Amino acid sequence: MKIAVLRERAEGETRVAATPETVTKLIGLGASVAIESGAGDRARFPDKDYVAAGATVGPAAATIKGADIVLTVRRPQAASLAGVAPGALVIGALDPYGNEGEIADLARAGVTAIAMEFMPRITRAQVMDILSSQANLAGYQAVIDAAAAFDRAMPMMMTAAGTVRPAKVFVMGAGVAGLQAIATAKRLGAVVTATDVRAAAAEQVASLGGKFIMTDALKDASGAGGYARELTKDEQAAQSELVAGHIAKQDIVITTALIPGRPAPRLVTKAMVESMAPGSVLVDLAAERGGNIELTQPGKSFTTVNGVTIIGFTNVAGRLPTSASQLYARNLVSFLETLIDKKEKKLAVNWDDELVKATVLTRDGAIVNPNIKVEAVPAAAPKPAAALKAAPKKPAADAAAAKPAAATAARKPAAPRKPAAKETK
Repeated sequence: MKIAVLRERAEGETRVAATPETVTKLIGLGASVAIESGAGDRARFPDKDYVAAGATVGPAAATIKGADIVLTVRRPQAASLAGVAPGALVIGALDPYGNEGEIADLARAGVTAIAMEFMPRITRAQVMDILSSQANLAGYQAVIDAAAAFDRAMPMMMTAAGTVRPAKVFVMGAGVAGLQAIATAKRLGAVVTATDVRAAAAEQVASLGGKFIMTDALKDASGAGGYARELTKDEQAAQSELVAGHIAKQDIVITTALIPGRPAPRLVTKAMVESMAPGSVLVDLAAERGGNIELTQPGKSFTTVNGVTIIGFTNVAGRLPTSASQLYARNLVSFLETLIDKKEKKLAVNWDDELVKATVLTRDGAIVNPNIKVEAVPAAAPKPAAALKAAPKKPAADAAAAKPAAATAARKPAAPRKPAAKETK
């Protein structure tokens, strides 16, 4: 049983699907592990550490040859998988919505594509939830990025020269990323308020020291799967009125609303941004899907004419590549443990397992997941074999400026396992 890990080819992707720690665990499960040279460089895991853990390190072609399992962060091109064993499992964040053609490529390549972001929200799957692990980091990093751009102190400071008032932080969305943003802003000394269209989020916000605000016209908009249901026009108007009045008084606003496979809902209008004081900062964690803020420029940070900074970095978890890779790789190992017979030390996939049925996209040359619209799959253009060439080993100048497809930060279950309304990560 051979497990392969290639260097990520997506622009600006800094993470890696296996760490020296998880390589040791995979070998303990009976696998041989092959790592493409330089795969962990941008996450600060040098080749020598993988070798010390028991992996073989080499070029892409040798790494992928005969692999029974390929672990990945982003969806690989089908051409890069040439040489894998027939029916090999390709496991990662495959971002299938809107990319059906690429998923069809994987089906035609004969691999079994498994999308980790489709992992069910059940107790046994918590440790496998890549969206939650990456969303936690994104929520933390959002506050750090905002504090760096704010150019003022976050906590209240009382000095002989006078008092510095604490920063006012408003978090929109109280799922995993939102709750971590609230906790981080409170640790930095800010006064934190938050909103969510799910009434159940109020208790979670309060437990972290934040103040929950919600319009009286919106009693509760909890929907299926932990996401919010679609608001009525009257509810949208009431929520927008509440937010507009509140944003004008805030120093920092962090938006987190994102549902996989759909454009990000618009929460902050241009008029709301213009109402904020110069020096204010907005961080849009939904930038990769168009953004919650009307003026967001995905992958960029810029200042408006009225002096408000809008940060729309994509792949925010990737701005913490070491921590993000560690958590992501552990998620993958936890899932693999359910696919491997620990006594026989070989693959033993139970295709009827609810985890497998929910996450498998392709098998035996066909798209098998009912969530993927097979009839909409276009004929895919052939991919060049050059995809196997090694990517540059130098770290990306700024992972924030990347434009990768989906994230990991996409769906947003909430802590503790109560999924949150329309949130990233």
